[in-house]
Amino acid sequence: MHLFRNIVFIAALVGLGAGLVLTVLQHFGTQPLIVQAEVFEQANAAKAEAAPHEHPAGAAEHHHDEAAWEPADGAERFGWTLVANIVAGVGFALLLVAASELKGGLTSWREGLLWGLAGFLVFTLAPSVGLPPEAPGVEGAPLMDRQIWWVATAIATAAGLALIVYGRSPLTAVAAVALIAAPHVIGAPQPSEPPAIPHALEHGFVVAVIVTGFLFWATLGTLAGALRNRFVEA
Repeated sequence: MHLFRNIVFIAALVGLGAGLVLTVLQHFGTQPLIVQAEVFEQANAAKAEAAPHEHPAGAAEHHHDEAAWEPADGAERFGWTLVANIVAGVGFALLLVAASELKGGLTSWREGLLWGLAGFLVFTLAPSVGLPPEAPGVEGAPLMDRQIWWVATAIATAAGLALIVYGRSPLTAVAAVALIAAPHVIGAPQPSEPPAIPHALEHGFVVAVIVTGFLFWATLGTLAGALRNRFVEA
C-alpha cells in the first residue's frame, strides 16, 4: 500500500510538471497554428451555411445548430488547456511509473528519459504515421474507426518495443518487427474529403504536435526518474 501511494504521488507531481511544460509549448507552438486553421474552418463553414439548398419534397423544415461551445481565446482557453494537459500528464505518468515498477523501478533520470522516449514512440510517433494530428478544418475518418486503429497501434508498438528490449532470441526480434509494422501494413482509416486548410499549414501543425509530444514525454520520463528514488526505496 505504501508503494501504491508513492506511485500515485509521484505520478501527480510528474503529471503536473509535464502538463505545465506541454501547455507552454502548445501556447507558443501549436496554438498560433490552430488559430490560423480556425479562420479557414470558419470561412468554409460560413460558405456552406450561405450556399442555397433545397429540402426534399415532404421533408420537415430543420434549423442548423449553433456552433458548439468552446473556450474564449486568451486566459480561458489557456486555463482549460492547462487543466486538460495536467490530467493527461497524470494519467500517462501513472502508466509509465507503474510499468517501470514491474521491471524494478526507475533508478535515475536517464533511465526515466528512456522510458519517456518509449512512451513517445508508442503514444505519439507510431499512431501519427497513419493518423497525423488533425488541425481544425481537417476532416478525419469516422471516429470509432480511428480510435480502434489508434489503440491497436499503441498496443502493438508497446509489445514490439518490449520484445526488442527484453527478448533474447532472433525469433522475438522478428515478432517485434511484425507487431510494430502490422497496423501500418493494414492501414489507418482515411478521410473521404481533402483538408480545408492549406497544405503548408496542415504540415506545420503536424510537425509542431509531434515535436511538442516529444518534449512532453521527455519531460515526463525525466521527472519520473528523478523523483522516483526520493519517495520509493530502491
